[in-house]
Amino acid sequence: MTRYYSLVLTLCTIGIAGCSMLQPAEKTVDAKTLEETRAVAGQLATQLGGRLKAELTANGPEAAIPVCKQVAPEIAGKLATEKNWQVGRVGTRLRNAANAPNNWQQDALKQFSERLAKGEKPDAMEFTQIEKDGGKHYLRYAKAIALQPMCVTCHGAAEAIPEGVKARLKQEYPNDQATGYQPGELRGAIVIRRPL
Repeated sequence: MTRYYSLVLTLCTIGIAGCSMLQPAEKTVDAKTLEETRAVAGQLATQLGGRLKAELTANGPEAAIPVCKQVAPEIAGKLATEKNWQVGRVGTRLRNAANAPNNWQQDALKQFSERLAKGEKPDAMEFTQIEKDGGKHYLRYAKAIALQPMCVTCHGAAEAIPEGVKARLKQEYPNDQATGYQPGELRGAIVIRRPL
């Protein structure tokens, strides 16, 4: 009888161990990691917004177009290098092909659009997802970007965009699709992929 219980106990132990090997616990994101990720997204938004406002004030909207085209990727690249993460921006409608969303970023944008349609404020919208790649876990993070009033001059209704701005946009972005927005509308997202 004792051998029977011993055998049952051994089989149950092997079964439990086998189950835990087949179904590992999901990786989660701790509060500190999420806050650190949010902070980097905030730095990108703050630095870009500051540079854009300064250029708009000093030289007008035509001169501010290169800020989004050149300065934004520089800021994102610097943050990415400092952290050894992927940091960037994606758009709901493309102006710059370099900002085209990949599959998970498209999922984030779709989720943001649905949440916005239900009345949620874009400033509070985040998307997080854990990815396992090559045996390592990564955090996918997106922070919604709503169109700000200062951005309407370049991203608003086509008929409302000044002719000089239109000409500069056509020169810089011949395949531009990123017009027709209204303030508060979802423009895109700051996206981060980082190891956990």
